[in-house]
Amino acid sequence: MIYTVTLNPALDKTVEISGFAPGQVNRIHALRTDPGGKGINVSKVVQSLGGQSTAFGILAGQTGREIEKALAAEGISCCFSNGAGQTRCNLKIVDTLNGTTTDINEPGAPISVQTLQELLQKLLQRLCPEDIVVLSGSVPPQTPEDIYASWTQACGKKGAKVFLDADGPLLQNGIRGIPWLVKPNRAELEAWMGHPLETEASLLEAGRALLQQGISQVVISLGAEGALFLWDEEAYRGWGISVPVRSTVGAGDSMMAALALGTQYKLEKNQLMKFALAVSAANVMCSGTQAADLDVVQELLPRARVERIAL
Repeated sequence: MIYTVTLNPALDKTVEISGFAPGQVNRIHALRTDPGGKGINVSKVVQSLGGQSTAFGILAGQTGREIEKALAAEGISCCFSNGAGQTRCNLKIVDTLNGTTTDINEPGAPISVQTLQELLQKLLQRLCPEDIVVLSGSVPPQTPEDIYASWTQACGKKGAKVFLDADGPLLQNGIRGIPWLVKPNRAELEAWMGHPLETEASLLEAGRALLQQGISQVVISLGAEGALFLWDEEAYRGWGISVPVRSTVGAGDSMMAALALGTQYKLEKNQLMKFALAVSAANVMCSGTQAADLDVVQELLPRARVERIAL
């Protein structure tokens, strides 16, 4: 089973503007609202691909109720705890003329230690060996920065495989919990290493450093350029698939969903990597954090290309 954890969910409002201009009046020509937060995005993509997951998280107030209602309407299994205050709302501005996406994200309401512990216990009670737990995204203010490390260790003791997607101190501390898979992008990896990574060789060196921590698989997402996939003794270059881009919001989450589902299905490495590239490309063709249909992914799969490289 795949379990996703979203400690700082959001109601994402995505607006499309042609030629977004700060400091001026901008006219919206398209708008959509979606339940969001990185873990929730992963669950939405898993569902769209024909898989099943349970979305864990903490919701609060009217916004939280709207998110839970929307996920239930999509048929996604949920297990949320109730928090104080109001779940945040985020604004995503997609400039269709210049091909840019601007995120304006609220911080979220603080969560009590008791509420966090209650949610963790709910998750641990469900876990079985070989289950996959996706820990991803930001956390609300005042949440301990080592929370992903402690949750990773707790899930690992139950025999689950933890997939981590975070940045800053959450990533740096989370790595110490030794997740099964980590998916940083270039900027997140540079922050962890403490210096720029301008070449493929330097990215691979950083990936090797992560593997040496005890992590089984490292996926370095490179946006439109694709991704690097690393295992203990193997490395591959996955090339990005050129598609019309509507929104890059959630592209990394869609790749994480594909990696989790492909791992659950025990896909061979070549199939797993191509699946991840195709799912990521399919989702940038969608508006907001809307998940792409499986038939679009299948159309893109023959165009996915990977090449083994020296590790």
